[in-house]
Amino acid sequence: MRAGLLAAMWLLTSCASQVIPRDLEQEVDKSVSFRELAESPDQYVGRTVALSGEVLAAKRTPQGTVIEVLELPMDRWEPVPDPSASEGRFLAWKKDGFLDPATLPKNTRVTIVGQVTGSTRQGVEDFDYAYPELTVRYLKVWEDQPPAVGGTRPWFGISIGGGTMGRGVGVGTGVGVGF
Repeated sequence: MRAGLLAAMWLLTSCASQVIPRDLEQEVDKSVSFRELAESPDQYVGRTVALSGEVLAAKRTPQGTVIEVLELPMDRWEPVPDPSASEGRFLAWKKDGFLDPATLPKNTRVTIVGQVTGSTRQGVEDFDYAYPELTVRYLKVWEDQPPAVGGTRPWFGISIGGGTMGRGVGVGTGVGVGF
């Protein structure tokens, strides 16, 4: 009984934490920071990286759907909710299959695993900007948008604990919802 409970808890927590498919996660070069990529994108051509951020725009072209993303650092693959933490922008191309730009409206939070293909220069207002480019291999859209500063939102978490007390051994689980 206890072994079954422990196995169920492990399965619950391992499924909940898997964002990127395991086989693809193993290909991600975690040694490449966004800052390094932005400074020298051609140096990383062919490498698989994981980046996250907020969609600034998505557009369908004859080559596929291009997504302009404001990079945001990741916390366990998920973009942090603070746009001031950004170190720049990047372009992600979805070339195989159809990706409807309407499914990625402005401010949608995403995590993208892609292969670096180089860079493109485009204007950002009156500034000539070099965007690192990647070809999308995996796209995760984060459904729950972060609250506005000072706001509240429901939060769900799973807690697993264990310990000893006296001569007995105890294992417990807990689930909570906070507002």
